[in-house]
Amino acid sequence: MSHLSTDSHSYFCPCPRGLEAALAEELNEIAQFSAPAVTLKVHNQVPGGVHCSGLLSDAWRINLHSRIASRVLLRLTHGAYKNENDIYDMTLEQEWESWFPVSHTIRVDVTAVKSPLRSLQFTTLKIKDGICDRFRDLCNERPSVDTGTPDMRIVGFLDAHNFTLYLDTSGEALFKRGWRAETGDAPLRENLAAGLLRTSGWKPGTILFDPMCGSGTILVEAAQILAGIPAGARRRFAFEKFNDFESAKWLAIKGSFKPNPLPATPTIFGSDISGDMVQIAANNLRNAGILFEVPVKQIEAQEVKPPADAEHGIMLTNPPYGERIGVRGDSTLSSDDLLTAFFSAFGTTLKQRFAGWSIFLFSADLGLPKLLRLKEARKTPFFNGALECRLFRFDMVAGFNRREAAKPKAE
Repeated sequence: MSHLSTDSHSYFCPCPRGLEAALAEELNEIAQFSAPAVTLKVHNQVPGGVHCSGLLSDAWRINLHSRIASRVLLRLTHGAYKNENDIYDMTLEQEWESWFPVSHTIRVDVTAVKSPLRSLQFTTLKIKDGICDRFRDLCNERPSVDTGTPDMRIVGFLDAHNFTLYLDTSGEALFKRGWRAETGDAPLRENLAAGLLRTSGWKPGTILFDPMCGSGTILVEAAQILAGIPAGARRRFAFEKFNDFESAKWLAIKGSFKPNPLPATPTIFGSDISGDMVQIAANNLRNAGILFEVPVKQIEAQEVKPPADAEHGIMLTNPPYGERIGVRGDSTLSSDDLLTAFFSAFGTTLKQRFAGWSIFLFSADLGLPKLLRLKEARKTPFFNGALECRLFRFDMVAGFNRREAAKPKAE
């Protein structure tokens, strides 16, 4: 057995900004999977991710089970630098040959915050040179670069004074679960959808409804949680290509999760104005291994009613923009007028039909409550890539949700 698998390593798990606390909570839950001997320790949250440490097998568990992390990066070295040559020297010192053979292809990515270095491209090149020169000194060969589908991804991070070098244990980003056959326009990333579910407080058994479900990302994430299917059950990872990879141990970890019993009646529901999207969502649910019914209907969002006549539940949706906002009939309206008309009608539907429900709308439009004529109970900031968004929460209390409702009545 390699010492690499018995050593403790430091990890950084990046995630969508705004989900750091949710990821830390999830990592603490994953740590319990190795009980009684818990070896995964969760450390500090920083903007854009969470630091933790543990055995190599803990990185496997995070890759398999985390629904919120974007990657699991294993820290190889960390230290002060003044110029690109310092970075080259630190890279050259690493025992790359312990981790992967020279025959593996590599890709190097660098991110920086307040680094004095002028060219990230040049820095990237110096890291690549450090890895290749290390192998050339050892075996007179060097690994090839493959920016598309590399075997190994190496990540450098620079701040004003320090350089950190990571080996990516994940491979493709973790939001790529391996089930998505087709998408609509700009689908919500899977790990962001999972983070929104956690932030909304949804738990399996609670009625969940997405009335603008698009390709079904929120529905699939919820259905897999309900079924007990790990996020990474249907994909492969970079660590499977590491030297001395213990495949029997990995298969034991992968096979140790217990699927939940299938629900007798549906609790997760979706709908969309587009028949094509309804079909894509149904296909994605099937590809994701969902063996129970998740009803998805074609209907305009402003026409929906609570599914299964539920008096309580959570509505979580990411309202689309432009063409997929459906207000049938008058095509002479501008897109802004269509948007205003749609949200006005949707707000009325929520007030009239969804008393007792918690409504969560995820949007980059910070004026959304005004369009709906509703007062939000809470708004949580998130980033969808570089786009600043909000998760608005509206608690639908019968007859008391109009903004003007709180004003005192005239005598």
